[in-house]
Amino acid sequence: MHVSQMNTDGLNTPAFSEEESKMLRSTRIRVGRNLDAFPLCPGVTKEQREEIMRLVTEACNTFEGDLKGTFYPLQGMDKKTQQ
Repeated sequence: MHVSQMNTDGLNTPAFSEEESKMLRSTRIRVGRNLDAFPLCPGVTKEQREEIMRLVTEACNTFEGDLKGTFYPLQGMDKKTQQ
């Protein structure tokens, strides 16, 4: 399995102003491609979805620095969790 070396050191993005920073409450990372060992969404089983969730959660928990945060799966989220 290929492991991405994710860090923001190489990104060239403008800094947020203080006013813009106050508006930022959360970010989302969308996994838009299947993992190497799993089929695309229409062909994935419930057990495979659970394994994908385990793998993604495990990967997110390794983030450090400005990538570090709290992973919230969509299933089970409510308005209180999103705030």
